[in-house]
Amino acid sequence: MACSLQAGAFEMLIVGRFVMGVDGGIALSALPMYLSEISPKEIRGSLGQVTAIFICIGVFTGQLLGLPELLGKESTWPYLFGAIAIPALVQLVSLPFLPESPRYLLCEKHDQAAAEKAFRTFLGKEDVSREVEEALAEGRMQRNIHLVSALELLRTPSVRWQVITVVVTMACYQLCGLNAIWFYTNSIFGKAGISPEKIPYITLSTGGIETLAAVLSGLVIERLGRRPLLIGGFGLMTLFFGILTVTLTLQDHAPWIPYLSIVCILAIIASFCSGPGGIPFVLTGEFFQQSQRPAAFIVAGTVNWLSNFAVGLLFPFIQKSLGTYCFLVFAAICSAGALYLYFVLPETKNRTHAEISQAFAKRNKAFPPAEKTDSAVTDDKATNRPKPEASSTLDNYIKSGII
Repeated sequence: MACSLQAGAFEMLIVGRFVMGVDGGIALSALPMYLSEISPKEIRGSLGQVTAIFICIGVFTGQLLGLPELLGKESTWPYLFGAIAIPALVQLVSLPFLPESPRYLLCEKHDQAAAEKAFRTFLGKEDVSREVEEALAEGRMQRNIHLVSALELLRTPSVRWQVITVVVTMACYQLCGLNAIWFYTNSIFGKAGISPEKIPYITLSTGGIETLAAVLSGLVIERLGRRPLLIGGFGLMTLFFGILTVTLTLQDHAPWIPYLSIVCILAIIASFCSGPGGIPFVLTGEFFQQSQRPAAFIVAGTVNWLSNFAVGLLFPFIQKSLGTYCFLVFAAICSAGALYLYFVLPETKNRTHAEISQAFAKRNKAFPPAEKTDSAVTDDKATNRPKPEASSTLDNYIKSGII
């Protein structure tokens, strides 16, 4: 892409964008899955948010390099595309030295020695027996289960509501209207009296707010949990989309109203990055056992990119038909997502896969029998407790006829 102008071939841009799209699709599935598998449950959410943090850093870096003083000029824009080669080269050099996922080595490759070595590398300690036992327990749950396909996952009753929740969160992730915000940013800044030459510098604030909100979310996710950040994020986006619709409609009535629109834009971006911008990828890794995760990320990635395509295709028509009222559509989507998550999503903070499956079991009206047995054994070993009494959660499920 960097050589396309000199070569006079726009086809090079198309090919480059295609290759980048393939890599983006793979990375946005493989990276969250890898982070989920290598993370201890105590920091699984924080480490999962790293994906969102670095997406925000990437956006901010692109805005920074796109300033006229740097690479944002007609004569230097090819070099802006060429800058992408730098992080790609860093990854090519560094990734071969990273260990394979220990859970993948243990459950898929059945190589306990390599898995223990990987655990030691990641955790920085010699005694990794507890982590190995947890991974072995997950392996015992699926010892007779092959790697499931996406179609098989969709047909599995015991994960039906997990799949539905992933589909809803991923769809809301793209359909919540954040991409549509950029459509109005320059015009709103212009209405506020900011000169066109200064707008790129003001736009940097949006990237900075994105990054700051994502970092703060990563710091508090293990304290507050996934539910409050997701529901609160979508709820606040609904509120600020409503206010933004009012301010855009009335922006010619008073000189201060465009500034309120700017505040709403920044608030919407911060609300998105505080939860909805990263947690859907965390949940996809937490909901499913090892044999189901690849299929789950296929489903999540497909919904993600199809929703992204739908927004890009339909938003110009929505905007042309509804004008400034187009944001009410996104407010409705955000509120629907928040309501669904409030009634359906259990808290997954610091819980094992078996415990998360138990939380969904009543709604699914199904529970994997192997998971019931082995999760209880693992829990007893981890806590040195005797076998649970008849009042335990699993026994209650049995009494209720759920299993």
